[in-house]
This record gives sequence, structure tokens and C-alpha cells, in this order.
Amino acid sequence: MKRLAVERGLALFQPANLKSPQDIARIAAANADAMVVAAYGLILPPAALEVARYGAINIHGSLLPRWRGAAPIQRALLAGDRESGVSIMQMDAGLDTGPVLSRHPVPIATDDDAGTLHDKLAALGADAIVIALAEVEAGRARPLAQSQSGATYAAKIEKTDTRLDWKQPAAALERAVRAFRPAPGAFGLLDGAPVKIWRARVVDRAGEPGQVLGTADDIVIACGENALAVSQLQRAGGKRLSAQEFLRGHRVSADARFS
Repeated sequence: MKRLAVERGLALFQPANLKSPQDIARIAAANADAMVVAAYGLILPPAALEVARYGAINIHGSLLPRWRGAAPIQRALLAGDRESGVSIMQMDAGLDTGPVLSRHPVPIATDDDAGTLHDKLAALGADAIVIALAEVEAGRARPLAQSQSGATYAAKIEKTDTRLDWKQPAAALERAVRAFRPAPGAFGLLDGAPVKIWRARVVDRAGEPGQVLGTADDIVIACGENALAVSQLQRAGGKRLSAQEFLRGHRVSADARFS
């Protein structure tokens, strides 16, 4: 949006937050019909919600009320959801609790990661907000209050979330790898050093959680249930490497274990 504004010579205003009366006054001076919000990351104060005639309308990356909050895409992938989507909602004082103008579902593919799913939702959201604004302007919009049934919270991703627990089933760890790709990356510890795991698949092998079961092709690591065959990984400060490239520069002994 910033690049587009600069290219078109449009006014660009980037306040650190919207808490000061001066910032609100500057936005109000635009005399906008509606304020569109996407991935803002901060709570809007009540004054900001009321600054435009039709209020603030948010493009949210989930099918509300599921996954209210900061990280709906990652949380949907971690949970193994089969469906995500975009909700166009009228913002209120709560956290993604306002009435919904429209919902647009998208199936989650088995190979989707946070990057690919984000891009699908971004394209869908761009179209959906244009349609929603036209409906609002024409007086045809019918916001529906969210049900409290099925409401879940998509907490912000912390570093502790990205550390793989090898006692978990391999299927859960494979979802985590995709949920944290392309950033910040899921990781485990090998010889006490962090190793990010970028691509992996579930295989039918068994062993003690974290135990390296094989290095013939991928690096196969035992989990609480089944095993994870890692095909792409990265040492701290290094480049992303295939499993075999990694093994050429980092010897993994027969009794090696990820922790």
C-alpha cells in the first residue's frame, strides 16, 4: 500500500499508533466514507472506529468466530483445519468480535504453508472488500452478529511456539513446519545448536523421540508417533540446504538425537 501510494502521489500517513487526538483528527480530515483495516496488529481506539461514516471495516484471515486474533493463518495450520477463509467484518471495541458482513471460505491444501495460504487469502480479501464496500454504500449490507459457539483465539506466535517437541506426533510437527514457513521457521536442537526445519513429511517409522533413524536420503527423526523425514534444513547463520547437502557439511552420528 505504501509503494502504491508513493507511486500515485497519494497522501501517506504512518502513525506509530492511533492514540493521540492529533492522529485521529488527521484521519478525520480525510472525510472518508469508510476506513479499511487489514493486518493492522494493534487495537484501534474507540475514536478511530467512529472516524468514518460507515466505521472501520476489517479484512480478517479466518472464518470468524474461529481464530480471532493476531495469527489466524498459523493457528489454522497448526490445528490441522481443512478450511480457512476471509471474513469482512465491522470492527467494534473487542478483538475481532464485530458483526460479519461476509465470509469467503478457502480449502487448505495438504501442502499449504503460511505463505501460500496467506497469498490465497490476500487475493480473496482484496476482491471481497471491494464487493463489501459497494454493498455498504448501496445500503444492502446486512452485518450478522458473531456466535460465541466455536469462537477460538489465534494468539500471537512466540519463539517458544516454533520449537519442535519430538514427543508430539509427526503429523503435528509436519503441520508446525508448514505453519512457520516462510517465517519464522520451526526448529529443533542438534548437538545443542538450533537447526531450522523447512520441509518435512510423515513416515511410518518408530524410535525414541528425537532419535535420528536414518540419513540415507532425508534425515529421519523419530517422534511420539511415526517419524519426520526432513528434506530441507538450516543451521544458524547458514543457508537452507537439502538434507544431503546438510550432511556433507555436518556429520550426524548414529546415536545423534534432536532435542
